[in-house]
Amino acid sequence: MNLFSLVFPVGLGLGSIVLAELVRDVYHVTGHYWPPLQSLHMLHHRAYRRDLSIANLDVYRRSQLYNDVPESLVMFAVTALVAWVSHQPAMFLGSFYALGFMVGAIARSQGYGMWTDLTHEPGDLTQIPSVWAVNRTYHWRHHFDQGNAYFSGYLTVVDKVLGTSLSLKGKVIAVTGASGSMGQSLIQELIRQGAKTIALTSSNRLTETDRMKVVSWQIGDEDQLRDRLKQVDILIINHGLNVHGDRTPEGVQASLEVNALSAWRLANVFMSTVNDSTDRATKELWVNTSEAEVSPAFSPLYEISKRLIGDLITLRRLDAPCIIRKIVLGPFKSNLNPVGVMSPRWVARMVVFLAKRDVRTIIVTINPLTYLVFPLKEWGRSLYFRLFSRPAP
Repeated sequence: MNLFSLVFPVGLGLGSIVLAELVRDVYHVTGHYWPPLQSLHMLHHRAYRRDLSIANLDVYRRSQLYNDVPESLVMFAVTALVAWVSHQPAMFLGSFYALGFMVGAIARSQGYGMWTDLTHEPGDLTQIPSVWAVNRTYHWRHHFDQGNAYFSGYLTVVDKVLGTSLSLKGKVIAVTGASGSMGQSLIQELIRQGAKTIALTSSNRLTETDRMKVVSWQIGDEDQLRDRLKQVDILIINHGLNVHGDRTPEGVQASLEVNALSAWRLANVFMSTVNDSTDRATKELWVNTSEAEVSPAFSPLYEISKRLIGDLITLRRLDAPCIIRKIVLGPFKSNLNPVGVMSPRWVARMVVFLAKRDVRTIIVTINPLTYLVFPLKEWGRSLYFRLFSRPAP
């Protein structure tokens, strides 16, 4: 017996479990949009309080019987059909997997085995939303942040495909550097997604609209934004300075202050506003660090300052109280880079497109090497920091 004959059935069995999960998520999405299933699925949403404790035991039991049991039956039917058509007995593992969920749902409908409902365990949320496997915080958002998003049950694949891993509708999103090309493009795209935006700017060129408030601030005054940031769901740190070939002490000070130190202070002010379960589930920090972290920008001080804030954010990610996304951009046309080749509007759309699919290191560039080099650099620096530094309190 060769290695392939051993590995192949195992792969098929694991694949059938993944198939069962994909079927579950498609059924879940259907339950939000197809009226015959919608009323049954809404029982599931009515069953829980905001801390995921059971609000009404009778509704909870009926939700298990009329939502979870049919869901498990569909998972079983599809996986069994695929196994039968493919003549691969190993594929029946997905069917047995589905039957396990059906048994659990029937038991919960009779008031037994509530502990088996893992993503609905009551209590405070202690983790940030996970990336690939659904945890309680991830699923909490489906119930209490945005019902028509975060559909995935145990694997987040369907949400990543549909772009429902992050809902921006109704979110309050603040953007620094709002008067620049990228800041304006991001704000326009976020408004298009249904967000309410706050333009944080040192310029007086912006005019408030129904969907965009304008707040003036200056570098060094980050702490004065604390009360405002308490009401913000997502902060996008986007301001920057490029002194190009300048290497004077003044140029060094300005580059470090604007690109690194100000961003670091503002990031910490925002993270100090993450105080409870809701904040851990819904607040996010996005930091525009730049491709200059790993490749030349032909502006030494820009590279040095961007690499500094990049490493600081990588360090802070290890024990951050909320999701932190890095935005790593190549050369887009702006006042900082008038010879940039990418359209800021297109770049902003790509940033939002990837964020909605829960990409936490968002790379948009024309340089193919960055897509290979940057994740390796990020992994290496993260491992180094984890090994040789202590967790924050």
